[in-house]
Amino acid sequence: MTTNTSPLDLTGKTALVTGAASGIGLVAAQTLAANGAKVMLLDMNETGGREAERFLTEQGHFARYIRCDVTRSEDCQAAVEAAVRETGRIDIVFNNAGVIRRKTVVELTEEQWDLVIDVSLKGTFLLSKYAIPVMEKNGGGSIINTGSGWGLKGGDQAAAYCAAKAGVVNLTRGMAIDHGPAGIRVNCVCPGDTDTPLLRDEAKQLSRDEASFLVASAERPLNRLGTPQDIANAVLFLASGMSAWVTGSVLVVDGGGLA
Repeated sequence: MTTNTSPLDLTGKTALVTGAASGIGLVAAQTLAANGAKVMLLDMNETGGREAERFLTEQGHFARYIRCDVTRSEDCQAAVEAAVRETGRIDIVFNNAGVIRRKTVVELTEEQWDLVIDVSLKGTFLLSKYAIPVMEKNGGGSIINTGSGWGLKGGDQAAAYCAAKAGVVNLTRGMAIDHGPAGIRVNCVCPGDTDTPLLRDEAKQLSRDEASFLVASAERPLNRLGTPQDIANAVLFLASGMSAWVTGSVLVVDGGGLA
């Protein structure tokens, strides 16, 4: 008798999600959990992280919040150790944490540059550094990194963000080459403008009216902003057996904006 198991089924797998307290990270964590994964919620926002843990637990899912600053080696190592201690394994890593500062290189302070680069690019490096050896022992896994359309083309008043996300895109390719022989797939999802607190904060940084800023951001062939669920669906695909022969890829999810 055969059993029909969905290739999206993540039962028995453990996922680490950074930036999990809000926006894309939160909805991605909920989506992975809904498909059977045990989810470790990594974020510096303890209030949001605890709330996400409570919500998922009440829904009958396994979820644990871990306070983690992805720019700190010791935090990333501790998060990996906690995941192994709680679940015995790591199968999926969604390196999603990121910040943006809407400034040119002339306007940016050195501290602002470092923050943007460190959260997106260094954070992806650090968590992967500690998670990959665990994944190797388990026979493989899937790492998904959050890039951006602006990691593939330029954008105005976002120099550090463009640099960080371009780095994430090519780091993805390098990691895919290095760790493919161990059964670890590494891919990058590049969202377009998505309705998250991060996007709304951009309007504030640019001293723009939020409503008109969001309307302008929706100007693309599909004529709407992205939702966190749009991106989470792509993450689920890349985390699951549906993408078993996909690695080193860059999946643009932007309603046609880059086109």
